[in-house]
Amino acid sequence: MDKKYWVPALEKANDVLLVISGQPSKLKLIDLSKQLGINKSSMFSILNTMEQLEWVVREAQGTYSLGSKLGFIGNAFFKQFSLIERFRKEAAITKHTIQETIQLASLDRHEVLYLAKEEMPSPVRLASEPGMKLPAHVTALGKALLAELEVSAIESLFPLEELSPCPTPYTLKNRSDLIVQLELSRTEGVAYDLQEAVMGFCCVAAPVRDMQGKVVAAISCSMFQHEWEQKKELAQKEICALAARLSQSSV
Repeated sequence: MDKKYWVPALEKANDVLLVISGQPSKLKLIDLSKQLGINKSSMFSILNTMEQLEWVVREAQGTYSLGSKLGFIGNAFFKQFSLIERFRKEAAITKHTIQETIQLASLDRHEVLYLAKEEMPSPVRLASEPGMKLPAHVTALGKALLAELEVSAIESLFPLEELSPCPTPYTLKNRSDLIVQLELSRTEGVAYDLQEAVMGFCCVAAPVRDMQGKVVAAISCSMFQHEWEQKKELAQKEICALAARLSQSSV
């Protein structure tokens, strides 16, 4: 494991959490200090910080147990898998209405990570598969996910004005145009890819939100460019409806 950018304090906090999780409400500060070989002063600082962050709870007898914030994080971790299962169930119906493949993805910095796909038979198969990543600025999924971010966050993810890569002549070439398009996507609640990722294909995407209203994923459907004018209104309507159902089921 490359530890060039390793943060020892985080490693110690992780060790403390693992020990507490194995023996909840049984260990005091002195017990944790001895068991992990961390001096009492450092252990006090670690525990005090984690208590303030609600990672741990100090009980009346001075022992420690895991805090509510870890429960929230753990619940969010498992929800991403239940979202995939719900997507498969719901999208299996929607894909027959649109007669097009539907995809689910999340944002991984400046890229989209494909999580699941409900595919319709087609002479041309979409190259994107679960586990693959593509640049967010070239896809409708990516734009739907980026649209919720502040401009400062977009500038951090795309530090240069010139965007790269640009796989087709229709791909956005600079960050300023991307920001304008994201503002429009935020207002309309949908995002588009008009032959920007792959020549000959158009796509519409909508965001999926959690119970706090935060965007946690996006769904899309893609189709041949020659079908776009005929089916784009139906596709937008069904994708937005599917995104709303998946968001509601996250409550």
